Amino acid sequence: MAGLAGSCGVPCEVVVDVPGRCAASVEATAYFVVAEALSNVAKHSGAASAVVAVCRDGDRLLLRIGDDGRGGADERGGSGLSGIRRRVEAHDGRFTLDSPPGGPTTMRVELPCGS
Repeated sequence: MAGLAGSCGVPCEVVVDVPGRCAASVEATAYFVVAEALSNVAKHSGAASAVVAVCRDGDRLLLRIGDDGRGGADERGGSGLSGIRRRVEAHDGRFTLDSPPGGPTTMRVELPCGS
């Protein structure tokens, strides 16, 4: 995650608290989610900063990606956000997006860790 944040183009704080490993497919999905979300932040948000937080809560991997940009992100506006949703839901995960006009934007993803 630190590598993705370092190449984001917007200063990005990364906070990770994940003891142990999740299934490889879940880790790959989490990586995809963060990569796509940070790409969207850099391209569309006008943000001055972003944050990626990843933690484990029991058998769930929780991701939060936020930025202080202009908001207004909408899944209907392109394939990136809907692609994230499809990938997350394919793992029986949850995806929520809060991005009111004027910002900020917060994406939350919850994935089962698998075995």
